[in-house]
Amino acid sequence: MTQNRLTEAEAQQLRQRYNPDGSLLRHDQMELLEMLNVVADICKRHNITWWLSSGTLLGAARHEGFIPWDDDVDIVLLRKDYKRLKRILLNLESSEYVFHTAESDVEYVNTFGKFRKRQGRVRVTSRRYDYYRWAGVGLDIFAIEKTNYIAARIASVVYNNLQHTTSYIRASWLRKPLIRLIEVLCLGVLNPILRLIGLINPRGEYHYTLGTGWAKHTFYLKDTLPLTKARFEGVEFPVPKDMDSYLSNVYGNWRELPDQQSIRRSIHCKAYIEEIYGHDQEKNND
Repeated sequence: MTQNRLTEAEAQQLRQRYNPDGSLLRHDQMELLEMLNVVADICKRHNITWWLSSGTLLGAARHEGFIPWDDDVDIVLLRKDYKRLKRILLNLESSEYVFHTAESDVEYVNTFGKFRKRQGRVRVTSRRYDYYRWAGVGLDIFAIEKTNYIAARIASVVYNNLQHTTSYIRASWLRKPLIRLIEVLCLGVLNPILRLIGLINPRGEYHYTLGTGWAKHTFYLKDTLPLTKARFEGVEFPVPKDMDSYLSNVYGNWRELPDQQSIRRSIHCKAYIEEIYGHDQEKNND
């Protein structure tokens, strides 16, 4: 594929295979689009800078919308802007949406927030979801900070591996205090030390805020700001000025479609997997 975007025929073929109109996945993608518009409006009213990232940015660049098998939305803010948005969303009076963070739910151990539907429960492969206060569809809101790969990697490995062990503890009276203890030790003690290490940063790298994960996702403000616009499901949203630089760094040759095995691994929700592959599984079992 020589151009960034798929041909109309290729796009239609993928839509019919993975997220045709009327499918559960397409329904939830439209829910996510509506939620993205809500967050975008809040950011606009409060003059908060944000942009599409990860698979959502890839979808905008290659599909002008959702990657057909994608089941989430990712946006990014600088750490200082994330803190502002976090305060606003935690105080948002809404019967429909909630900002899912460690502050609003002790069982939520991620260092990024998730803007969720209050109703419904998405069935995913992670045992952590069984403990969540809310588990509806939602979009991921990430913060990035100026730090190097080493600091980002150490913070991610230590925090996420320690928190992963708590998901196997069934007794909430033990699990919840242990979650908080790990947060204090990693986010309150280890991360300030790692932030000093992150100052060794001659290339001006930014990574997801310490403890988040995905340390290989490297951001450069020179490639990001000033932001530009890209169409995503018929709506223009902010994106980095050099999308190719970021996407190539994270995905390599992002213009090429992944193989079937990679596509299946990327789908988080069990219901979507059953919807897309259920018939194929039945044939394979015959």
